[in-house]
Amino acid sequence: MRAILEGSHTVAEAVKLCRAQVVSAYPITPQTHIVEALAQKAANGEIQGEFVRVESEFSAASVCLGAAACGARAYSATTSQGLLLMAEVLFNIAGMRLPMVFTIANRSVSAPLNIWNDHQDSMTVRDSGWIQLWAEDCQELMDMHIQAYRIAEDHRVYLPVLVNMDGFILTHTYEPVEIPTQEEVDAFLPPFDPLFKLDPKDPVTLGAYVGPEKYHEVRYCLNESVEEAKPVIVEVAESFRKTFGRFQGDLLEGYQLEGAETIFIAMGSLVGTLKDTVDRMRKAGHPVGLLKLRCLRPFPGAEIHDAVKNAKNVIVLEKAISLGGGHIVATELRSAFYGRMPAPRIAGAVIGMGGRDITAESIEKVYQRVVEGGEEFFWADLKEEVLQEA
Repeated sequence: MRAILEGSHTVAEAVKLCRAQVVSAYPITPQTHIVEALAQKAANGEIQGEFVRVESEFSAASVCLGAAACGARAYSATTSQGLLLMAEVLFNIAGMRLPMVFTIANRSVSAPLNIWNDHQDSMTVRDSGWIQLWAEDCQELMDMHIQAYRIAEDHRVYLPVLVNMDGFILTHTYEPVEIPTQEEVDAFLPPFDPLFKLDPKDPVTLGAYVGPEKYHEVRYCLNESVEEAKPVIVEVAESFRKTFGRFQGDLLEGYQLEGAETIFIAMGSLVGTLKDTVDRMRKAGHPVGLLKLRCLRPFPGAEIHDAVKNAKNVIVLEKAISLGGGHIVATELRSAFYGRMPAPRIAGAVIGMGGRDITAESIEKVYQRVVEGGEEFFWADLKEEVLQEA
């Protein structure tokens, strides 16, 4: 069935189709429509589970932790400050190897207060042990949530997944979406089969105290598990393609890479703008291409290298910054490319912070600064008058 759905309502419909058994969330802009829609579905009996009202995002994540520990399929959604309030619990969930899916409506973090889109929130918790997937549009949101639960619950992975969607740009945008039937989703996503759970009849301990003699090895194993999720993510995306006939990439997705001398790398809704810009620049005679980073964790460094190794330049467009540390994805890319030959020149531009518009013209200016001006790491679209006021 095809319908015109708001991005947030697309997510709620996907969560319903995935038969989430426990939903717990606290409303915060621009995530609120997801929570409202799920609460309405629960009240209408469309979700055969519990919608747990809580007093904070910390509590919402804690409810999901407890639900998953007892063997339930859990879900939550949040953004910005709410995600950061969850941070302690996020580390606990991953460390306890509890599979679940959270949606992050990506938004800037304070201060100063700004409710518009960038990627500082999810990038801040990128090292918590959660798999991170990034959606380009509303259709990918539908498909990605269904895939996310199957990835998370696969016994070879058994880790939580963050599905990222750009706040307002996707959460409040209406687009045509193909909605699978409940029967189709049930066939693709079997009932949750927990490897372990809290049960008085079969007692186990989760999240126990571990001293220096074992903690080091536990974190090593967690890191290995995140890395080993790569082939499962690829496998699930291919299985989804065969079942539903749609494919938005697995770890990555290339666009106009044939003959590209300069390749843009980005994630989220910016990819849509970049596709139009690449088409426009190709018509003007610039040999450019695009690589969508669909999965940030585990980081597909080797896979990116294989996709772009024959290019002259790689330009990473990022909506986040490691304050005092620099460009996040571009720096990780340089690290991943170290020692691999051939290797293109890697440049990075911070762009679109706090919801500033990213246009084809602003992307072309970034291209000129890198390809014609030789710049490598910089902030795009800075306003000199604002800097003087600051």
